[in-house]
Amino acid sequence: MRPAWPGAIGGMPHEVALGASPLSREQVLDVVRDGAAVGFDAVAEKNLASARAHVEALAEGTRPTYGISTGFGALATKHIPADRRTDLQRSLIRSHAAGAGPLVEPEVVRALMLLRLRTLTTGRTLGGVPALPTGAGHDAAILAAQVPSGMLYVRNPTGISHAPEEFAEADDVDRGGAALATVLERLCQ
Repeated sequence: MRPAWPGAIGGMPHEVALGASPLSREQVLDVVRDGAAVGFDAVAEKNLASARAHVEALAEGTRPTYGISTGFGALATKHIPADRRTDLQRSLIRSHAAGAGPLVEPEVVRALMLLRLRTLTTGRTLGGVPALPTGAGHDAAILAAQVPSGMLYVRNPTGISHAPEEFAEADDVDRGGAALATVLERLCQ
């Protein structure tokens, strides 16, 4: 197993392998609460390599592909030149990494990162997922096949998504975070 994420917050280090099998509740708790390391089995490595090759082919192609060769949300019809596509992906990560208010508990962050990584290791995040009216595709449908899940929408009075004009009131963000924390707490009981 190739390590993906170091673990061992305390006590004996152990590993949770991501691969063909869904994660169990116990494995999620091992990572989230006990700091277990996370790694990939051969199936996950094959899936990740295949998905990467697919994205690279889309990025090199001439066909517009949402979020790869186009912008996001309101900028979905804006063509992004090949030499700017890496910057586009960096900007997306940076825009989603920003926040306001109190820090999210480490256990919640680890749970979300683990579940997102698990979704990516299925190799199925790029196809067969319904598009939202904004044109954005989400992989919640793939994640839902692995673990109980759902999407949390924070009210945005402008309706703009993935653009500099995107805005949400602090109270709405707080309510969204509280709802997410409640769901995760119930799932981990």
